[in-house]
Amino acid sequence: MAVKISIRNLNAWYGNFQALKDINLDIEERMVTAIMGPSGCGKSTLIRCINRLHELRPNARVSGLVLLDGKDIYSMDPVEVRRKIGMVFQRPNPFPTMSVFENVAIGLKLRGFKDRNTIRKVVVDSLKKVHLWEEVKDRLEISGAMLSGGQQQRLCIARAIALKPEVLLMDEPTSALDPVSALKVERLIRELSREYTIIIVTHNMQQAARISDRVAFLYMGRLVEYGPTKTVLERPKHEITERYLTGRFG
Repeated sequence: MAVKISIRNLNAWYGNFQALKDINLDIEERMVTAIMGPSGCGKSTLIRCINRLHELRPNARVSGLVLLDGKDIYSMDPVEVRRKIGMVFQRPNPFPTMSVFENVAIGLKLRGFKDRNTIRKVVVDSLKKVHLWEEVKDRLEISGAMLSGGQQQRLCIARAIALKPEVLLMDEPTSALDPVSALKVERLIRELSREYTIIIVTHNMQQAARISDRVAFLYMGRLVEYGPTKTVLERPKHEITERYLTGRFG
């Protein structure tokens, strides 16, 4: 399998606090990679470095390389990086003043798309991909905030894929959802991995086992272990990983 993202000697700071320390990681194309570890270990910082959101924080800085198809993203236009590497956040965040349709269409319009038929086709296709079309096709003009939590999260995923990214970053995308809605999103992630490279932050070991192909375990800003999901979860090489997985942490 081809490598989509290569991370080399990545360090990240918030002011004087170093959140990531010498991360080296290869993310394979069209697979689901789960980033795991205790709170504060650098999981969210890592994925924010991958699409250059980290640098938007006050006093934040980065050193090292993040390569997308061999090209350093820190030498690219950050807007283009974020188009190619989409982001879905922990809590659903549809734009409340926009309709369901506009929530998906907004990225296209900001990129200069003007043809209504083209925009509608992309919106419909995106909603179908996230299995939301049948649920909202007669309510496209209502506010995105009026949908249920699970529907809102799928709407946010539709908004992300409307721009045809190559990579999807997901920061605990099911943590704010009920179990039924979470399961729908998990199934969707597996489906989308046929087309997109997906990196998901999760605290849930069962979720990682269900949906990911590879697991990276972080501790105190360092990458401790990385490998196939079954291997890392069932036969971890490092004691700190085993302690975390068996609940004997700290």
